[in-house]
Amino acid sequence: MKKRTSWTVVVFLVIAGLAVAGWALLPGRSRGKEPALKTARVVRRDIGSTVIATGIIKPMVGAEVKVGSRVSGVVKRLRAQIGDRVAAGQVIAELDDAELQTKLNLNVATLEKSKADREYSRSNLERLRPLFEKKFVSEQELDQAENGVKVTEAQVGQAQANVELARVQLEYARIYAPVSGVIASISTQEGETVAASFAAPTFVNIIDLGRLEVQAYVDETDIGRIGEGQEAAFTVDTYAETEFRGKVTAIYPKAVIQDNVVNYVVTIGITDAQGRTLRPEMTANVTVFLERRENALVVPTPAVFRDGGERFVTVLENAVRERRKVKVGWRDGAYTEILEGLVEGETVVIIE
Repeated sequence: MKKRTSWTVVVFLVIAGLAVAGWALLPGRSRGKEPALKTARVVRRDIGSTVIATGIIKPMVGAEVKVGSRVSGVVKRLRAQIGDRVAAGQVIAELDDAELQTKLNLNVATLEKSKADREYSRSNLERLRPLFEKKFVSEQELDQAENGVKVTEAQVGQAQANVELARVQLEYARIYAPVSGVIASISTQEGETVAASFAAPTFVNIIDLGRLEVQAYVDETDIGRIGEGQEAAFTVDTYAETEFRGKVTAIYPKAVIQDNVVNYVVTIGITDAQGRTLRPEMTANVTVFLERRENALVVPTPAVFRDGGERFVTVLENAVRERRKVKVGWRDGAYTEILEGLVEGETVVIIE
């Protein structure tokens, strides 16, 4: 019984030894060798603090114009289609002006009659004045003649105003582009009737694609760091490899609340479109540069660690590690500025 127990112990020890030997020979394991350290050089580079936001490209105030008719009538001809580029002053639509032309003709005829009546009243007054001096006509007749001149002169003035109004209304039958841009939409067709009332009926939208801006939605935790004039950059999905430049032009005072998230609209004027055509409603990924430090001494941010309220790095020199206290400045996420404790060219250990 004792002999059998002894053999069992021996077999167990042999199996355990083989297992330990096999584990030691597994790939990637070597005795006494530590994992390779990840290091980085202390270098100089430009760094800056940024705010990231999502935005939408929108027309600036006055860049999108709704064009309509100030008179009622049938659309006789549309001279532009969606996507067409138009210049300021270009005719983009015409209404049937037959009725307006007739109205102008009637007012012109009324003006001519009023002028004739005025000439007659003036001649009559000139005829009665010498007769009044000779007592051949009464003072009342002379007063009536003078009043007749005043009435006909007023009628001429009224008739001239009516003619001018009719001419203006006739001109309204030709609809011009008030700004240069691209036809964004048309809501009527040739042959349809537009009815002008208190508000001019809109049937053409024009957008000046050269006057666009980005409306970025900045989180309430970051809005206090945003100010007018700050540089910004953004990308859009259509031109994913192109970075467009801009500047902060305004901050909306009223918040936009969606799903209990508070954001503020920050408008960014586009200063460099990189020769690309941007369009309204494109989604933009925005970066606002708050402040920048040029030629700053930096290390990767993971190389800096805290201990007892102080900041330290591990310097590696001739395979010897040295823990060194440092004074830090700005941090832009990837890099941290070193104000004291390191010199350019030294090697630090990155903590993973």
